[in-house]
Amino acid sequence: MATTTDTRMRSGRLRAWMLEGLSDMGKGKPSRPKEPEPDAGHKGQRWWRVMCLTGVDYFSTLGYQPGIAALAAGLLSPVATIVLVIVTLAGALPVYRRVAEESPRGEGSIAMLARLLSFWKGKLFVLTLLGFAATDFLITITLSAADASTHLVENPHLESALHDKQVIITLVLIALLGAVFLKGFLEAIGVAVALVGVYLALNAVVVVNGLWHVITEGHVVTDWTTALTAEHGNVFAMIGVALVVFPKLALGLSGFETGVAVMPHVKGDESDTEEKPTGRIRDTKKLLTTAALIMSVFLICTSFITTVLIPAKEFESGGKANGRALAYLAHEYLGNTFGTVYDVATIAILWFAGASAMAGLLNLMPRYLPKYGMAPHWARAVRPMVIVFTLVAFLVTWIFDADVDAQGGAYATGVLVLISSAAIAVTIAARKAGQKGWTIGFGAISVVFLYTTVVNIIERPDGVKIGACFIAGIILISLLSRLGRAFELRVTHVELDEMAERFIQDISRRTPRFIANEPGARDADEYRAKKDQIRADNDVPGAEDFVFVEVTVTDPSEFESGLTVKGEVLHDRFRVLTVESSSIPNALAALLLHARDLTGVRPHIYFEWTEGNPFANFFRFFLLGRGEVAPTTREILREAEPDRDLRPRVHVG
Repeated sequence: MATTTDTRMRSGRLRAWMLEGLSDMGKGKPSRPKEPEPDAGHKGQRWWRVMCLTGVDYFSTLGYQPGIAALAAGLLSPVATIVLVIVTLAGALPVYRRVAEESPRGEGSIAMLARLLSFWKGKLFVLTLLGFAATDFLITITLSAADASTHLVENPHLESALHDKQVIITLVLIALLGAVFLKGFLEAIGVAVALVGVYLALNAVVVVNGLWHVITEGHVVTDWTTALTAEHGNVFAMIGVALVVFPKLALGLSGFETGVAVMPHVKGDESDTEEKPTGRIRDTKKLLTTAALIMSVFLICTSFITTVLIPAKEFESGGKANGRALAYLAHEYLGNTFGTVYDVATIAILWFAGASAMAGLLNLMPRYLPKYGMAPHWARAVRPMVIVFTLVAFLVTWIFDADVDAQGGAYATGVLVLISSAAIAVTIAARKAGQKGWTIGFGAISVVFLYTTVVNIIERPDGVKIGACFIAGIILISLLSRLGRAFELRVTHVELDEMAERFIQDISRRTPRFIANEPGARDADEYRAKKDQIRADNDVPGAEDFVFVEVTVTDPSEFESGLTVKGEVLHDRFRVLTVESSSIPNALAALLLHARDLTGVRPHIYFEWTEGNPFANFFRFFLLGRGEVAPTTREILREAEPDRDLRPRVHVG
């Protein structure tokens, strides 16, 4: 018996620890939402410090981008990288500067597109984008960990001991990442500043040293240009081929979505408000621009020195520069001691990039899925989600055998889909604002990114396959979750206007009786006939009085919303409460509970039976917010109020 009790206690403690911080939003009584806290423009961090927070993701791609570029473009790697930089500065940067204006709270392009679409098509579209966002962030975790393990395995001091251990090391790094979040991870901007500062400084040393060797060994440039001319003929042919292979270099565009996501951390002006954070928007634009310029300089320089100084065979699978081109140069030209320091810094920033991606996942999914009612109850807690994401990262690592090159396509697909969606979103925003020039410009950028995305998908379909798996999983789990939560009371608060409150207070002096009415012509005959029918069906004495309740369904795909109730007197005798909601049963249940709490008297509500097949009517309720209203209202009341003596009474005739 004692053993059983101890086991239960341990199980209870484990459950409490796993679900720590779990919110019961949507359960129980409706309540007024919390007022938003006033924006304090003086709080937050300077923009350059926040840039380092997004930089652990963006700048860490230098660990593997030059090697991937060399494999994709060969001798044309520097030319193709210049194309990438042009697209970055003339395409992605203007797009995300506009995104920062349109979503200053860090919602990003997904929220911009979500505002443009409503009903189920909008929800499914957002879930699709979330699938690609999950691909982006999860592959960031696995790709960064795989490249960090490559730097460990290929280090001259550790190569013999860690040979063929790359998959195990990658899994250990991912497990350590998950353990940090299970313990409780607080994103430290100070750590990000230190990591980015050290990493960029070390890369600058490698670049300067590499350029010095290029200058002093003039033949390497001659050899490269000769081979390039022999292979491609003329400059126009080179540019053409560079444009073709450019989609394979799309990893260099990563980081912009993260840059917008960290906007709330940026210190604004003293005069900033939540509605108009002018200073935060201005400094976020500085953040995005500075990061893009720094990355562009490093991309061009590193692609050039790695192409001309490293033998082509070393970039291939099994080669010493595969996934670690700059580390190869650090060891080759600056010695193993400096090279090991460079490896340690690279491993640290790659690991922290995985932490940034995990934080992004934990921030992104709860922002949308609970709002749509499309997340299991436990998904509001951090730790269960960390376990889920960690296990998925294990699976992805095992499928790709911790191969950096193999995961590049999947990563690029996620990045490109998000950037394409951002370009489309700002094009629509510019068009709505009547900005013809910007509309044309953003439209052209959208075409470039859509072309790049399609080419990347055709050449490397792994990315869209993984994205499709995430999309299918998210949609399936989301729909099942919403089905399981169909009978939750999901009205966040109820507000009565003066007339509505007067009706409820007056009727509570007697037995409060409401009639659920589906509005038709709303003439006197409709209300008179409805009242006579309810009296006859339920044998209610003629002296009893009623208040009609009419619910108009707005957007049935919305899961949670507030309720505003208005009262009016029609035809000088019929009192009617009108409500707009995404679901008729939820609105009625919330109104009854609110009336009970307001007056202390148990209300009654009267329905007619709905005609038609009960199963078909249930799915009408699930998808359209209407259908089998009476039993559904009663079930919502039963879940919200377990005490039968306090539960509002439902009558059906």
